[in-house]
Amino acid sequence: MNELILNIYIVIENGKVVEFRAISYEMEGGDNTKIKYLKDNAPADFEKAVNFYAPCDKNGEFMPYSSFARLEKKGRQFELFEEIFAHFNVPEHPLICVTPVQDGKILFN
Repeated sequence: MNELILNIYIVIENGKVVEFRAISYEMEGGDNTKIKYLKDNAPADFEKAVNFYAPCDKNGEFMPYSSFARLEKKGRQFELFEEIFAHFNVPEHPLICVTPVQDGKILFN
């Protein structure tokens, strides 16, 4: 059965999260196969991914990446992806690969 999966990019410039990008696929197979597919395609997918706004504070300042990392450690980074999930009509608990792009360079974990 096909499952909707996402490559989500966190675009970081000068230590701030300035943009999100995402691209979706429908695939079947195991989670490891899907994650490998997303990671393998991360470089090519970045340029064709859909752009989304990054969060700003009340002064219009972008979120420091260190704040994003703290949310990620608590498993709360998904709260920032609501617009992305709505755009792609993602079901609950989607399989995603989050890839940081720091100052134009794609970083792999």
